[in-house]
Amino acid sequence: MEAAACYRHPSHETYVSCVRCERPICTDCMTVASVGHQCPGCVKEGRQSVRRARTVFGGAVTSAVTPVVTYALIALNVVAYVMEVVRPEVVERFGMLGAVLTGPDGALYYYEGVSAPGFELTGVAGGEWYRLLTGAFLHLEPDQSFGVMHLVFNMLALWNLGRMVEGRLGRSRFLGLYLLSAVGGSVLVYALAPETLTVGASGAVFGLAAAFWVISRRLNHDMGPVNRFLAGLLLWMVVSALFTSWQGHLGGLLTGALVTAGLAYAPSRLRTGPVQALGGVLLLGLLALVVVARTAALTG
Repeated sequence: MEAAACYRHPSHETYVSCVRCERPICTDCMTVASVGHQCPGCVKEGRQSVRRARTVFGGAVTSAVTPVVTYALIALNVVAYVMEVVRPEVVERFGMLGAVLTGPDGALYYYEGVSAPGFELTGVAGGEWYRLLTGAFLHLEPDQSFGVMHLVFNMLALWNLGRMVEGRLGRSRFLGLYLLSAVGGSVLVYALAPETLTVGASGAVFGLAAAFWVISRRLNHDMGPVNRFLAGLLLWMVVSALFTSWQGHLGGLLTGALVTAGLAYAPSRLRTGPVQALGGVLLLGLLALVVVARTAALTG
């Protein structure tokens, strides 16, 4: 058998050919395959043609276990808390507030559908839509009842639930779930209690709790402990209604359940990144319609 020149290194003689393209390859170029050897070009082409494994929720299977998004969200909440401690007016400026009047003296007054000279409509109804999200990163100030424990309890819950949910959904889907749950909680607050200033990550955390329940059911886990956990959370939502925003909790819970159910039970052909992103945009649009309708009802 006559030696041939490697197609990538003409100065190298070889007796081996690529099993796919049959071009001669030297020892520097060959990659061991299940049968024979392949050249770098065929190896690259083969890798591109292999579909990456996906989880039942549409995310790529990965060995990464570090819940980066969870830690980043905790850091953002802590930074926001430091800012509001240094500048307490941050809460009034960025907390979730639906519709109140700011008087000439800077104080807030109830809004009953009409305004007066010198009074300005403040809140989401006044065009401050950013409050629907920014309020979810603020917490009760230290000088208030419950104070810093509001932040501590929410961050402990985010740390525990976030690591589990992010590991199952993947980073981008987890972030979308968290933000949509936060906004969903704020929208229900706006719909039912627009005059109330609310802060806290509780809505988003309740969304993660609902996601944990849906994920456990979809993966056929033992639902006994999960059901007891969710029952305890629902009991806490009822009890805490005396001093927290149950509307935000319920809105986050329902939004989180809806988003995760869509990820878990949609037909396999729809569990792709673009389709799921479109679903998130449509849900966000639906929440926006609720805000528009409630604003119209408030302002006449």
